[in-house]
Amino acid sequence: MSGNPYQNDRGNKDRSIANSAGQGTLVASPGTGERRDSGQKAFLIGDTMTGGYGNGPDILHDCTIAVNPGEIAVIVGPNGAGKSTAMKAVFGMLNVRSGSVRLDGEDITDLSPQERVRRGMGFVPQTSNIFTSMTVEENLEMGAFIRDDDISGTMAQVFDLFPILKEKRNQPAGELSGGQRQQVAVGRALMTQPKVLMLDEPTAGVSPIVMDELFDRIIEVARTGLPVLMVEQNARQALEIADQGYVLVQGRNAYTGTGKELLADPEVRKSFLGG
Repeated sequence: MSGNPYQNDRGNKDRSIANSAGQGTLVASPGTGERRDSGQKAFLIGDTMTGGYGNGPDILHDCTIAVNPGEIAVIVGPNGAGKSTAMKAVFGMLNVRSGSVRLDGEDITDLSPQERVRRGMGFVPQTSNIFTSMTVEENLEMGAFIRDDDISGTMAQVFDLFPILKEKRNQPAGELSGGQRQQVAVGRALMTQPKVLMLDEPTAGVSPIVMDELFDRIIEVARTGLPVLMVEQNARQALEIADQGYVLVQGRNAYTGTGKELLADPEVRKSFLGG
């Protein structure tokens, strides 16, 4: 790619990409949500979360992150800032001692991660996110474990989104490249027909070219109307495609704004984006 591949607000406002007729939809028709001012009416919100792992000390301190249908929200910040911890708190993997998590208006703070998947959360962890000994197609089938309907239409959509997976559908996932494995992991999450997609550092360890390709696919997912919440170490590139950005420092919200606003903020640029 030449120049800035994410210029001109590419992707986020264009909802014209449609799923193939007769094949259903990748998303489970999320609620309409509302454009947030305080985040209180966002489709998914971790609201003023304070908490940590087990009986350990608090890692998050009044941390708020949120995302609406069709939007990409990214969580960035320095190492140890609590980015992945905030994502895991929203997914129910640590104790939220104060604050709440709400999905489509429902308080899900006390639900287990398994129950949250059934409510519509698709979560892709950074590591150990595929079954390496299974084929690509078997990995996708495993993603649909909560469904008892025909999954063939959703699988066809995943193959449309990630053509390389269709080509390698009978190949063990462990033989794929790092970027292709990430596509399998995202595709498996989409097989649940989630209401929201959560990605923990999806471009970790991949080349810049593969990162661009993965971001392209993430934009396409958001165009279907699915909210995407993403933790990302490549802060500048992630903010370039973000509708909303959250900069965390020591488990707290340091800066919040649109991707454009954060990229233009001198303090954010100096402290987190290398000037």
